[in-house]
Amino acid sequence: MAGSRISRSLLKPGMVVAGAALLVGAGAGAALESDTVGSYGRGLWWAISLMTTVGFLGSPPETVGGAVVSVVLMLIGFLLLSLLSAGLASLFVREDVEPETARELFAEREISHQLDAIAARLERVEARLEGPAVSSSEAPPPEDSTSEREAGP
Repeated sequence: MAGSRISRSLLKPGMVVAGAALLVGAGAGAALESDTVGSYGRGLWWAISLMTTVGFLGSPPETVGGAVVSVVLMLIGFLLLSLLSAGLASLFVREDVEPETARELFAEREISHQLDAIAARLERVEARLEGPAVSSSEAPPPEDSTSEREAGP
């Protein structure tokens, strides 16, 4: 369950980063690839297609800067897709795990109560066994069953 919390906590920042990369990538694509991407609007469409793993619309980038922007957009798109998938999966897993977690918590509490009861009983038994100390000189002599049989009635 901790893993699902991590993926859901990264989802919002991941979407913000992806949105920023989309907007910056669209501008960078329009600036660096003026032959392929003629305007910011076309650059936005180009960046969306790369981030959603559709691929290049038209021809691939002709400049090194355009290729770097393309790779960054693709990687961010893959990361965003995996974060979204993990977030959705964690919702389904969480629904299935919650009843089991509740049962485990109940069982742990029950075991804890039973252990507390056993510890209390053990303390009472130990207190009884310790009881008043009797010295060996005050203790009654052990009974010898053979001498009674020999003496008879």
